Amino acid sequence: MLSDPLVMVGCMAVIVILGFLVNSIGLQKGLEKVTNIIMPVMIVLMVVLAIHSITLEGGIEGLKFYLLPDLQKMMDVGIVNVIIGAMTQAFFTLSLGIGAMAIFGSYIGKERSLLGESVNVALLDTLVAITSGLIIFPACFAYGVEPDSGPSLLFISLPNVFNHLPGGRIWGTLFFVFMLFATFSTVLAVFENIISMNMDLFGWSRKKACYINLGAMIVLSLPCALGYNLLSGFAPLGDGSTVLDLEDFIVSNILLPLGSIIILVFCVIKKGWGYDNFVEEANTGKGFKIQKWIKPYLRFVLPVLLVTVFVISLINSIPGI
Repeated sequence: MLSDPLVMVGCMAVIVILGFLVNSIGLQKGLEKVTNIIMPVMIVLMVVLAIHSITLEGGIEGLKFYLLPDLQKMMDVGIVNVIIGAMTQAFFTLSLGIGAMAIFGSYIGKERSLLGESVNVALLDTLVAITSGLIIFPACFAYGVEPDSGPSLLFISLPNVFNHLPGGRIWGTLFFVFMLFATFSTVLAVFENIISMNMDLFGWSRKKACYINLGAMIVLSLPCALGYNLLSGFAPLGDGSTVLDLEDFIVSNILLPLGSIIILVFCVIKKGWGYDNFVEEANTGKGFKIQKWIKPYLRFVLPVLLVTVFVISLINSIPGI
């Protein structure tokens, strides 16, 4: 599939068209309606699969590999590198620094505090991530699949789980259909970010913003779709890399941490939003509140941490360094 440019471009175009179509309907009737139905069902399905994976013969060894820390390996890799890797992953999985959380935060009603909703998002994201590991790693050890195979584990170990489940074809079909919708919800979130920006900056209607960006998004996505076939000879980050690797590097190692630094500084300095204004807005409504003691941390400690993460992750990602 990756080597066929027609299939890759065709599938990409279908997803882009469907994404902007859903978002053109509106946030509540489109994006929210889709995710409210799909995500709870998928979480229940993931819990069932996790229980099954753990009970497989050899699954306990996979559970130990996943959950028991290996301090020696941490020392070999470097504790700082492990921490930086975890923090850059947090930027990526929560879409911090590119405006997505700011956009959705602006849609939340005044009856709920932003910090309370942020805690809910982080907890749910962590729950899904841990449950995914409980599915995949015990299955890897049960069926002899290398646990460091990367994203392809999703399409190697899980099919083996389904093959040994009663009615596995049905379970497998349901899981990957829900997985499709879960990833599609991320596409919708990114598109909403772009649409909202155009509506605010240019005064466009939602439908106009969708139509214009639909064409632009298809064109801008072509290099990525063609990166595994027609552009496979282009290795921007060294041998074996693709256009997608370059785009991932730009987003994960530059835009996300740098954007987070800019947003943080804007919120806490007087020439930006101002710390008091930020806290007043964030604490409006019921839920967790930002406490007074956290002010020095947000103004002085956190910016230094973010800059450190940005610089180290950037250095570690540059070939030859």
